[in-house]
Amino acid sequence: MPRLGPLLLLPVLALLPLPAAEPLMSAAPAAGKPRFVDPWALDFAALLPPPPAPDSAAGRADLAAVLAAQAARTPADLAWAETVDRDHVFNLAPELGPWFQASRLPRTEAFFRELTREIRAFERAAKVAHPRERPWTVDARVRPCVPLPASGSYPSGTALQAGVWAELLAEAFPAAAEALRARARRAGEARVLAGVHFPSDVAAGAALVPPFLTACRQAPEFSVEWAAVRAELAAAAPPHP
Repeated sequence: MPRLGPLLLLPVLALLPLPAAEPLMSAAPAAGKPRFVDPWALDFAALLPPPPAPDSAAGRADLAAVLAAQAARTPADLAWAETVDRDHVFNLAPELGPWFQASRLPRTEAFFRELTREIRAFERAAKVAHPRERPWTVDARVRPCVPLPASGSYPSGTALQAGVWAELLAEAFPAAAEALRARARRAGEARVLAGVHFPSDVAAGAALVPPFLTACRQAPEFSVEWAAVRAELAAAAPPHP
């Protein structure tokens, strides 16, 4: 896989066991209603700088990075891009162990399903604040290798999602933190390889991980649910030697 390295920094960003009878989630959210974070209450114009203009030096560097990644794509890169395009949290089993399975962790599965739904809402609100065309609409030479997303390009929701998953699971399993964060970085890079994001989209998505988690932690319900998930994870994980 080609390493994108410093290109992901363009442009420089300003913000660079509970009782078995207890329900898996304390209450189902009303349709469309967030349980942890109201993304429309945040000022994304303040949280993120605008994306670079296509005709700016940073915009041209962004496009060059997409084209370079495309030119170097291997079959393994294509497979990885497809995996990330339909990613889910239990794809992190290689970093945590084969025990990390949805069938064994129902509370964890329900928690991350809801969290991922809220990440998507957070992403949509950010994209409203920062409209940007996708790479293939900017330059016809870009040939995406995954289904074309219908949303805007900036920031990358996949990079945000991967970073949130990694940070929470690193909190629960510090010994796996490096591997989890490396996997999150690779997931972001996969979107550039796929031709559906610019590097600055990925950097912006990663920059939103701390604000998203900070907002989550301000919701008492999040802390209760996350504590229950950590208890389930601790009970399922094999003991350290």
